[in-house]
Amino acid sequence: MPTIHERLDMIIPKITDPTFLQNKGLGNEIGFHIFDYNPKYELLVREHITFIKKRINNNNTGIHIREFDLYEVILEILSEKGYLQKNFALEAKKGSEFVINATKKALRLTLNNDMVVQYISDRVQEHDIVFLTGIGKAYPVIRSHSILNNLHGVIDHVPVVMFFPGSYDGLELVLFNEIKDDNYYRAFQLIEN
Repeated sequence: MPTIHERLDMIIPKITDPTFLQNKGLGNEIGFHIFDYNPKYELLVREHITFIKKRINNNNTGIHIREFDLYEVILEILSEKGYLQKNFALEAKKGSEFVINATKKALRLTLNNDMVVQYISDRVQEHDIVFLTGIGKAYPVIRSHSILNNLHGVIDHVPVVMFFPGSYDGLELVLFNEIKDDNYYRAFQLIEN
């Protein structure tokens, strides 16, 4: 079983492989991948993502890593719409659960006009590899299986890698190795455990 350092070191060779960049699996499936890891390595994984982005984006390979930290995306959209300060006030008055539900509705999550999916879709370009990060920070507003399902319909031309603080066995996503998400079977494990 490879260590976290060995697994992280396997990412660049994997994502720069021509078969990965073709964005199709064996059965012509869309190239969605999950890099799952023990949540205790969150800071190490974040640092390595920064390293990967610098290495790939400054290397004139024609490939570009476009990272979307889902938590930061939520904050940017809410701020842009003028909802962020209102959310703080609502949380003080009505509690976190109320604000979480109000935020989901404001972002139109899981609907056809999902603002997070649209935000990502509008910014993805040819030759990008999409990195989805901030999964744990965005929970419980955004669930990992939901974002993958919704992106599946709009991003099919570039590979997508979700960095997931928990476990994924090819079917089941378990956030923080404790919170079972709905099953998701369309993604490949980027690097085997």
